[in-house]
Amino acid sequence: MMISMIVNGILILLLFYLVITKMLPTKGVKHITPDELKALLNDRKNRQFVDVRTTAEFRARHIKPFKNIPLHELSSRLHELDREKETVVICQSGMRSNQATKILVKNGFKNVINVKGGMNAWND
Repeated sequence: MMISMIVNGILILLLFYLVITKMLPTKGVKHITPDELKALLNDRKNRQFVDVRTTAEFRARHIKPFKNIPLHELSSRLHELDREKETVVICQSGMRSNQATKILVKNGFKNVINVKGGMNAWND
């Protein structure tokens, strides 16, 4: 009985840890507001913009220079992106784009920016 309580406690702590680490911002990633994004859109020279929402979400509403690479395809489509360019990532709320920044940093992207609040916070 006591051992099963300890095992259950450890499993709950492990699950809690996994959930928290998914939600924490990625180290070395800059987080900007949608208003700050508007300023970046004016200077696109050394930047690339990636929207990690689903294709349907992207078609319904998106910001002009953003390229749609759904989160579940990002790892297999990294070759479409330039690791040397500043990479701005957006999604619907900021959760998927935060996950995307982890993938990008893990794969050698040095200058990665996440848009806080995502499209939910974007005002055209």
